[in-house]
Amino acid sequence: MTAITSKLSTGKNDLGLLFKKLWAPFSMAPMLGWLVGALVAVLLEYTIGPYVAWTLGLAKIPVLFGVLIMLETPILFPSAVLYVLIIYIVPIAFVAWITTPLANNLAGRLLDLRPWLAVLVHLGLFYAILQLWAEINDYRLLIVRLTLISIMLTLSLNVVNGYMGEFSCSHPGFMALGAYAASVFTLTLFVDDRTFGPPLLPPQLGPLLFPLGLILGGGVAALGAVIIAVPSFRTRGDYLAIISLAFMFIVKSLIENLEFVGGPRGLGSQPDWANLPTVFAWTAICIWITNNFVRSTLGKALNAVRDDEIAADAMTVNTRQTKMVAFLFAAFWAGVAGGLFAHVLRYVNPGSFGLQKLAEILAMLYFGGLNSVVGSIVGAVSFNLVSEALRPLEIMKWIIIPVIFILVMIFRPSGLIAFTEFKVLDWIRPKNRITE
Repeated sequence: MTAITSKLSTGKNDLGLLFKKLWAPFSMAPMLGWLVGALVAVLLEYTIGPYVAWTLGLAKIPVLFGVLIMLETPILFPSAVLYVLIIYIVPIAFVAWITTPLANNLAGRLLDLRPWLAVLVHLGLFYAILQLWAEINDYRLLIVRLTLISIMLTLSLNVVNGYMGEFSCSHPGFMALGAYAASVFTLTLFVDDRTFGPPLLPPQLGPLLFPLGLILGGGVAALGAVIIAVPSFRTRGDYLAIISLAFMFIVKSLIENLEFVGGPRGLGSQPDWANLPTVFAWTAICIWITNNFVRSTLGKALNAVRDDEIAADAMTVNTRQTKMVAFLFAAFWAGVAGGLFAHVLRYVNPGSFGLQKLAEILAMLYFGGLNSVVGSIVGAVSFNLVSEALRPLEIMKWIIIPVIFILVMIFRPSGLIAFTEFKVLDWIRPKNRITE
């Protein structure tokens, strides 16, 4: 037994040394270099992707890094892997390596000139990559937009379940309120709809005033949060979980019985105004505002309330007001996400905001990690990509995904990236500069 353990340990050390040797040439490449490499890769796919796919015997460009092809047609596994190597991995790694000195120099100059300019340059490159990658087909575009909305939902729930330390189940209800409020806003004012009649304002104004509809959806969701917050935060314990779960069912039942919004049939004909630039912009704003919120004095007060509410109260923290503000803040962003969701799918019904949606949001949150903006982003992206990648397995998908989450909860109980601050400047800092 000792000999076997020793061999396993030696093998693990050898793999670690091999990985370090392979990674060494790329260790000094900054984020700017990796983004330029990714941009080159998606440009390659955009221009020569169909020809590479045809040469390798693939009927079309792999829509999700070849995973769907591997599961649907296992015999094409080598072709899919080769496609990913040729189009993605090799170009990204080569460009990041070859541009390391130039990228470090440029990243340093941008950071010294204006930190916000450096952030905007990185963000612009990332958006260009997403836009080009998603334009290949409509399926990718839909996945990207829904994933960005999932990031907003996970982030907003993390404020309550992570930073505040409570357990809320009301996010699907807030999402429903935002989705229906934003839909009624756009359909009433800008669309000639058979349910709401002729538009009250010129349709040309619709895209310009669409942000107001999303803010309205967030406001309606925040008003709904007051109904939960007032009775829940007068007490301690598990009352919030119980009341918020009841609230979700109440909202769902209420919408099902309101005929002017379609009742159980749902509400459709929403205009296609939640395009990728719009969803990306709102997600970026949500990440920025939420990150500032949790790192502010109020965010630190939330952590104090989570760790010991009695001690926080003794240290002059208004615990009830702090929890109320955080809860309404989270509800607002869930409502905005709901408004975007309705206009991405261009149809909503009460069944979209039930227990399954709650399970998905909670899974994304706890998979990524509590008390971490980065964890929420990683959890949302991972869950959506894994869920879509395993779609060809049909019923087996809902066996594999729970097993993955069980393993994560066993080996990483706090999630993949928990209790980690999102410091943007550290991410974009050149690697040849000592981190401050």
